[in-house]
Amino acid sequence: MKINRDNSIAVVIDVQQKLFPFIHEKEKLSDNIVKLIKGIKVLGIPILVTEQYSKGLGNAIQSVQEAIGNYSYTEKMSFSCCGSGTFTEALKKSEKDNVIICGIEAHVCVLQTVLDLIIGGYQPVVVENCISSRSLNDKEIAIDRMRQEGAVITTYESILFELLEVSGTEEFKAISKIIK
Repeated sequence: MKINRDNSIAVVIDVQQKLFPFIHEKEKLSDNIVKLIKGIKVLGIPILVTEQYSKGLGNAIQSVQEAIGNYSYTEKMSFSCCGSGTFTEALKKSEKDNVIICGIEAHVCVLQTVLDLIIGGYQPVVVENCISSRSLNDKEIAIDRMRQEGAVITTYESILFELLEVSGTEEFKAISKIIK
């Protein structure tokens, strides 16, 4: 199955200030998520952002807020984004089937969101180098589980070029500059 931009929406899950310092390879993860967000924006794909209990965990890290630009988010208390009525309404309203996912933690909020999206009839597209956990083992086990349940596992460069489809355009030039 090929992922196309007309039927895709992106979700940035809980990349928050107070949890992020403890995440495995956090600097690389931050850079990768920013590249993904910038590429998604070039392609005109809508982006939803969630924050888990922002009063306790803070807002999204600065680099994510800056990459998104006009920053707004959906507050949630459930681990799964789908536990938030605001999130599920926004997703339903988008009329998109493919949900491109980045964020933390892979084995908790990302995993539970992916499982609920599958149950809801969506196709989760998990960007492996744009998710993480405090423990690498937890991330790896979560990716295995998501793959077994039917999620598409990819990388930010792969999904951006898949969504782009052709070279030689202004979008191609912009995305090529982002990923270098």
